[in-house]
Amino acid sequence: MSSLNLDDFTDLIERPDGGVRRDAEAHREGRIVPPGSLGRLDDLGEWLAAAQSAVPVRPIERPRVVLFAGDHGIAGLGVSARAAGSATGLVREVLEGGRPVSVLARRLGVPVRVVDMALDCDPESLPEDVVRHRVRRGSGRIDIEDALSAQEAEAAFRAGMAVADEEADSGTDLVVLGDVSVGGTTAAGVLVAALCGTDASVVTGRGGLAIDDLAWMRKCAAIRDALRRARPVLGDQLQLLATVGGADLTAMTGFLLQAAVRKLPVVLDGVVTAACALVAQRVAFRAPDWWLAAHDSGEPGQAKALDRMALEPLLSHGVTVGEATGGLMALPLVQAAAALAAELPAKPEASEEPGEPGEPEEQAAEEPGGLAKPE
Repeated sequence: MSSLNLDDFTDLIERPDGGVRRDAEAHREGRIVPPGSLGRLDDLGEWLAAAQSAVPVRPIERPRVVLFAGDHGIAGLGVSARAAGSATGLVREVLEGGRPVSVLARRLGVPVRVVDMALDCDPESLPEDVVRHRVRRGSGRIDIEDALSAQEAEAAFRAGMAVADEEADSGTDLVVLGDVSVGGTTAAGVLVAALCGTDASVVTGRGGLAIDDLAWMRKCAAIRDALRRARPVLGDQLQLLATVGGADLTAMTGFLLQAAVRKLPVVLDGVVTAACALVAQRVAFRAPDWWLAAHDSGEPGQAKALDRMALEPLLSHGVTVGEATGGLMALPLVQAAAALAAELPAKPEASEEPGEPGEPEEQAAEEPGGLAKPE
């Protein structure tokens, strides 16, 4: 019997402070440019103020990218353009600075943390701080078997919670969340289809490295078969993640919920993080108030999940590479919103009109050109 009770999150997670948000709106109304003239930046600034319980809002000074990594057995069916078990190579490229997320993070001065949950490699081949939370080597093939055992699912979920606590305790003030996986978008598609009550074809996308039509059909069939296994366990979110999720997706779900408990704002990247967020919403309905959707990747499963959570993406550039790349692209917008909310000057006081009481008579009697009217 698991000692982890997900129902506790419903009581532990509060919404961002509504009173502070109203104070932030009032503060904004007194600024030099009209409210609404900055578009969504106004809303972002007020959301941040409520999340921080601070007016004016504090600047985002210690953001961090957190990537959960894993290989998925379903990739062995040819549902991905990458070879099954090849996520380790992607992780090494991230660590060595050669992936898009590495380039953007370097440019923006944001540290990147990679958490191995189920990579298909020897743990000794990666740094200790990357592998210390690993649950297993690869996740199961979800069309015919569970991704994780019940014990592994709980361990992965608790690992995600622990990472959220570590980030909150270290002073991180905003997390950009992403994944590094092969087969992860297939597992994400199953979760979204199961929780939204839709068919496999509605959520099946082309993935980060676009697949051809044959691979898309294989992916659609894999999601369909896994969906049959997911539907009977929809009432138990941890069992759902064990059945058709994977160690990385389970850890991300735990991370999102504990981050909400710790009042740590999170920027969601692509379809995988959106699917985990959808599971987390099912656990605690107030949790999405702590998240931002960074961008619209064009993945149908992501669009379905974000619509269900009423989260509107900040950007729409069709970035499908994953690894929190789209999330990092949205970070400057969030930082800009915080800066504008905090630093815009107040409206100037109304100046006195010429000729009002208290003005010297000589000045009031002057003709244009500065000459006094003759007596």
